[in-house]
Amino acid sequence: MNAILGLIVTVAMVFGGYILAGGKMGIITHSLPFEMMMIGGAAVGAFLVGNDMNTIKHTGGDVVAVFKGVKWKKTDYQDLLCLMHELLNLMKQNPVELEAHIEAPEESSIFSKYPRILKDHYAIELICDTLRSMIMNFDNVHQVEELLQKQIEQLAENNLHGSHALQNMADALPALGIVAAVLGVIKTMASIDKPPEILGGMIGGALVGTFLGVFLAYGVVGPFATKVKGVRTEEHAFYTMIGEILVSNLHLNPVSICVEVARRHAPSRVRPSFDEVEQALREAKKAA
Repeated sequence: MNAILGLIVTVAMVFGGYILAGGKMGIITHSLPFEMMMIGGAAVGAFLVGNDMNTIKHTGGDVVAVFKGVKWKKTDYQDLLCLMHELLNLMKQNPVELEAHIEAPEESSIFSKYPRILKDHYAIELICDTLRSMIMNFDNVHQVEELLQKQIEQLAENNLHGSHALQNMADALPALGIVAAVLGVIKTMASIDKPPEILGGMIGGALVGTFLGVFLAYGVVGPFATKVKGVRTEEHAFYTMIGEILVSNLHLNPVSICVEVARRHAPSRVRPSFDEVEQALREAKKAA
């Protein structure tokens, strides 16, 4: 919602101010399709050349995320704490039984209680791989912790590929606008024998290219890149919280302490309260 509102305000203020100052929209609307074809087409072409298919697909999802917002809600963080509490308790009581759950999480009675988490490949992989390592190499705490941290860091880097690609596009757009403007000047110079009023319109049309490149860079694509970075960074806190629980457990803290340590690392906007987590754990225990 904020993204749509922001775009409307940006367009309204820029063009509204132009019109109120006495500007004529005719020259802009006449030149806009051709300038957009040159600038937008060049930007998209450069984007395709500079990124692999995985990044291209990821960026498409990132653009959608600008409008949808952060994936993980407060209830998801609460569910994660309940899930990890149940898994870690089971690991202490019966590691052999835990193996069945982490080897086939889609068939697990524990994971199936939390369908939104189960659908997330990264979260399930992080949980199951680390628990598997803890069972296999429990005596080597530092090695398991190092593997976990590297996996989380790699995930953070991968999730920001789309933001970096959009920012690169934003950085290129002003220069592409100049390219379009230069082509417009070339066209104008080829018609130097025309009357001044015609030449003025042609020069104005050429300058639309410069305007459009700067406007798209700083009014649209740049803010999109910033928003994507913010969304993915906040979403990464969900995976970081998984790491906090597991690292705390590696250092042999009680499960309740592991959960509380992780809860305090959740973003304040979506952090469940201590009482909310306790209530959720009691309800989960009753349901079991």
